[in-house]
Amino acid sequence: MTREILFLTATRADFGKLKPLIARVRDSEAFTYRIFVTGMHMLSRYGSTAREIEKAGFTGLFQHINQDGAVTSQMDLVLANTIQGLGHYIREFPPDLVVVHGDRLEALAGAAVGALNNTLVAHVEGGELSGTVDELLRHAVSKLSHVHFVANEEARTRLVQMGELPESVFVVGSPDIDVMLGDTLPDLDEVRRKYAIPFGDYVILMYHPVTTELERLPGHIEEVAAAIEASGRRCVAIYPNNDSGSEVILDRLRTLEAGDAARFRLIPSMRFEYFLSLLRGASAIVGNSSAGVREAPVYGVPTVNIGSRQLNRFRGGASVLNVPEERAAIRKALENLPRDCAPSRHFGHGNSAELFLKTLAEPAFWKTPRQKQFRDVGMARG
Repeated sequence: MTREILFLTATRADFGKLKPLIARVRDSEAFTYRIFVTGMHMLSRYGSTAREIEKAGFTGLFQHINQDGAVTSQMDLVLANTIQGLGHYIREFPPDLVVVHGDRLEALAGAAVGALNNTLVAHVEGGELSGTVDELLRHAVSKLSHVHFVANEEARTRLVQMGELPESVFVVGSPDIDVMLGDTLPDLDEVRRKYAIPFGDYVILMYHPVTTELERLPGHIEEVAAAIEASGRRCVAIYPNNDSGSEVILDRLRTLEAGDAARFRLIPSMRFEYFLSLLRGASAIVGNSSAGVREAPVYGVPTVNIGSRQLNRFRGGASVLNVPEERAAIRKALENLPRDCAPSRHFGHGNSAELFLKTLAEPAFWKTPRQKQFRDVGMARG
């Protein structure tokens, strides 16, 4: 019996995580796959990255626009639109398994639609700390999911603590590390040519809205931008995600590039492999993106992690410097970046797709009950 797996992707970041898993399923004779493409992938302002999924050689794509310029900042409407579109799709083309990733609104929609349609749901990278509203979303996705593919034992422990069945939680590592440690990344010169980056020594700036601190966002991005300007460093800045407040950030980033194009390059989006090569060659990554605390430590690249968005997440040892949204603190960190940081393998060793497929091949996996009940931890049953 050939089982069909539906992957849901909404951002450049989650596709980078899911790509190794999709590729391994595609190459297996035991499974077929389809991809529900939505979210930022469908927005021209972010580069219409649905095309990158096609360029990666994947077929079976269904593209759903869940937002436009009028609703980008209205997260509840984005969630509702995704649930409606995905619900119609799943009822028309029922899969055996829905795979969602992380802590975005679309992942919550995928888990909810799967659960309400009695379809098995797998959550990739649950059990982690995200900070802000993302953490609420991540844990909600986990509770709506039936099985979990987590990055490490810490994440597994958190899910079990939340009442998830231990036998439904599988430690496979973070799938993007398969790509990071592979031999298919483009060289840095190719990346610079493709994205018209005119300099060789640079830091990467990725700063996203903190949805629980929107009233402070204008001041925060001003502090970040002023620190980068004063540092004298060349900078590749990448558009923020499409959460509420993204326009405030974009407006300030545009002034950086307009003010000194020789030092600043602003890019809407990058193909995942190209971003990884850019990261590997950077002097540092600055901002509040998870890339600073997840991907950068794999390469030993220093991170200036700003503010609360990654609160209590893995700190990457000596490679991650945590600072407030204050220009003096940010500039001081940029002037005192750690050197020769040891690469971290806290989130995996590059074999996630192999472990994922091995788990799917087990007959017991497909017998996972769709009906979930809370499991009391450390309490006697009477």
